[in-house]
Amino acid sequence: MKTFRRGSFRAALVTSVAVSALLLAGCSSTNSSDDSAGNGSSAAADGAWSYKDATGTTVKVDHTPKRVVVLNDIAISFIEYGLKPVGTFGQLTMAKDARFDDLDTDGITQLGEAYGDIDLEQLAALKPDLVVTSVYPTDEKGTLDTTQPGYGFKDKEQQKQVQAIAPVAQVEWGGKGEDVIKTIASLAESLGAKESTVDKAEDRFETAADDLEKAAKESDLSVVSMYADGDGAYVTRPSDEPTLQMYTSFGVDFVNPKPKGFYWGIYSWENAGQITGDVILLSQQGYQVADLEKQPTFADNAALEAGQVHSWTFPALDYASQADYMTKLAGWLEDSKKLS
Repeated sequence: MKTFRRGSFRAALVTSVAVSALLLAGCSSTNSSDDSAGNGSSAAADGAWSYKDATGTTVKVDHTPKRVVVLNDIAISFIEYGLKPVGTFGQLTMAKDARFDDLDTDGITQLGEAYGDIDLEQLAALKPDLVVTSVYPTDEKGTLDTTQPGYGFKDKEQQKQVQAIAPVAQVEWGGKGEDVIKTIASLAESLGAKESTVDKAEDRFETAADDLEKAAKESDLSVVSMYADGDGAYVTRPSDEPTLQMYTSFGVDFVNPKPKGFYWGIYSWENAGQITGDVILLSQQGYQVADLEKQPTFADNAALEAGQVHSWTFPALDYASQADYMTKLAGWLEDSKKLS
């Protein structure tokens, strides 16, 4: 079931930040905790910009940030909305991340080759106004552990080194998927993305959501999202992953893993035969189909044998990226058969 359109969300946000724009007039480029900013971003009368992030920190810059370095998950969304980050970092490089394949990445500096690998000299040379990353909850209640570094940082010391170069804003990557999408869209607009661009993407999103809802209902298939490596198979708990939570609300029947644990249900290869589902969404990282076929306890998995395995790219939480992936998923459901 889809929630309200972003327009009403934007109206509420405008109301909440109207007062904060006055309160923050004349603020300097600092990074501090300040509840006066409201939940969102604002531009003060003198051009100052502020954003209250998921950790409760109000990030302040004396102008609207133009040179922004962004975690790859969010960089994709910014590019989709017409913004060009000056740099990016994350688990995968742009060259290895399929989500960047059709995007214009010219002029974006890759700051590292792996998670926690951030070239601080390169970062400083970019002279960023702002760094944007995400923060994941630590449990199903949505608890955020602010004693831990933001996503993409090796440790708190590295995060402090980055913050010495530019202020860091963190977006919560948990809870309801549509809420995360709205938050990122509003942040992008505060940084210069055109409202018309975002609205056009939202229209595509709603059409794709309707198509996915229809395909899920008519196909009546179960779907399992998983990652695998030498240690075993990791099945995603749909209620703990924002995108899967959203697809579930649209009617997609995701398999809940039997092993307990937040986000993942972990199966050793000895127990991997317990994993069922009509369609597999397999992470673009880790083992791929050929690797799974070599696992004696998984090679006879019904979805694997039927060829009903598709890439789970962790589509970025923006309207355009989600519209593209939901369209693909709807097609896969329509073309697949019931196995269990």
